[in-house]
Amino acid sequence: MRHLLLAFLLLLTAGQAIANEPPAGIEWRGDFSQGGLVIGKAQPGMLIKLGERVVPVGRDGHFAFGFGRDEPGAVPLTVTRNGGQGELVLLRVTPKTYDIQRIDGLPPAQVTPPPELLDRIKRENAKIAQARQINSSHQDFLGGWVWPADGPISGVYGSQRILNGEPRQPHFGLDIAAPTGSEVRASTAGVVTLAEKDIFYTGGTVIIDHGQGINGAYSHLASVTVKVGQRVAQGEKIGTVGATGRATGPHLDWRVNWFDVRLDPQRLLPPR
Repeated sequence: MRHLLLAFLLLLTAGQAIANEPPAGIEWRGDFSQGGLVIGKAQPGMLIKLGERVVPVGRDGHFAFGFGRDEPGAVPLTVTRNGGQGELVLLRVTPKTYDIQRIDGLPPAQVTPPPELLDRIKRENAKIAQARQINSSHQDFLGGWVWPADGPISGVYGSQRILNGEPRQPHFGLDIAAPTGSEVRASTAGVVTLAEKDIFYTGGTVIIDHGQGINGAYSHLASVTVKVGQRVAQGEKIGTVGATGRATGPHLDWRVNWFDVRLDPQRLLPPR
């Protein structure tokens, strides 16, 4: 359905250049590529929609939205001023190349979890999805980002494995390898919306709401040192590195979402 809508919009705007210049009354900055985050500011009273999704706009006009790993090359954005007619622009989203690995000959249990665990996995996934749908009014995402752990990068966003011929879900995080017990810090400030010590896939897991749909997840933790509802500052300790859940060694898997849209966290960080 989404592809049909996009095709229709492309027909309506035939001859119109696809560009990333903001409409009148809006300013923005960010990464217009797959996995990228865009932050902007609108005039009061503006309604912004990315595709069919309403983009939350703060009282001061700040907003944010992002693009998924496989976002198509042109995404419609509509701006409506004070209940008037909407203005349509098409955003050009730059594609990325991802690392694909094929691994064959694995025992079936390592590829597909046993049936008796499926109910648990379903409950845990629903809890995580609920935390990611929170749309709060605070704007901690405007404060920038710091590295949540110290260590070499051992996994990157967008990579994917094909196990025994079956494509697995792409990796949507940044993996930072570090010894068990190393400090894990909040990359930016926010409110803890999930703090679990034992989730099947991600082990010790913390999700922090950074405002207006932006949230960060920290996984495979050996210990969780925060509680749901707790406000944390940027750089504050939230747990320690571990190898809990489905992990082959100690590391932090850090992810950033805009609601259910999975962003590339590495591109938010300053160089080390």
